[in-house]
Amino acid sequence: MIWTALALGFLSSFHCVGMCGPIALAVGGKGGQTFLFNKIIYNLGRSLTYAGLGLLVGSIGFSLSLAGVQQGVSIVAGLLIVLFSLSYQKADRILTISALSGAVTWIKRKLAQYLKSGSKFAFFSTGLVNGLLPCGLVYMALVVAIGMQSPVLGAAYMFFFGLGTIPMLLGLMVSGNLLPAIRRQQVQKIIPYLGVFIGVLMVFRGLGLGIPGFSPELAVFDYGTQQVEITMCH
Repeated sequence: MIWTALALGFLSSFHCVGMCGPIALAVGGKGGQTFLFNKIIYNLGRSLTYAGLGLLVGSIGFSLSLAGVQQGVSIVAGLLIVLFSLSYQKADRILTISALSGAVTWIKRKLAQYLKSGSKFAFFSTGLVNGLLPCGLVYMALVVAIGMQSPVLGAAYMFFFGLGTIPMLLGLMVSGNLLPAIRRQQVQKIIPYLGVFIGVLMVFRGLGLGIPGFSPELAVFDYGTQQVEITMCH
């Protein structure tokens, strides 16, 4: 499902332009190759943070699969993705939750500190920290990653999600112009359809209907007293 990560990341970037556009524009340099390099390493930093988060939730998904609830994890993840895709903009309101205000303030303080520094490492660090900012579409991608039920696949999914956001944001950072809000809104209308499609795929994957590449059958292996469901790929 790597292609869905790239597609979701690309569509998410039209939302990111409005949320993180000012931060992206603040990543500068002295022009030429240095200017472009700073912007690339900033985006690479974001992608690596997403990969780290994917590794974490993928490990959780893997642990749940070992507990014998592989089908349930995939089905629940698919349903949550459908829910997120229909209300991802509301998820951004987590920024206003008082319980998380301290963490968000710390992230913003670090962003300001690194941007003011202006060093190459600072731009990379800006990307790393920026990847921690609350975002409804990142949450949706993380639900997909937990449904992958593998630390490696979860990390890979989120890394490619991050890569998918780069073309649009890099274009913004180089041109210095924000895409008009009406254009962003037009493209963002596609996001719910893609989210529902991904969610349905994961639900069918969890059903284990025995359809190769779409809904592979699940075999149960008995390890002593514990039974573990494992996806059978043909």
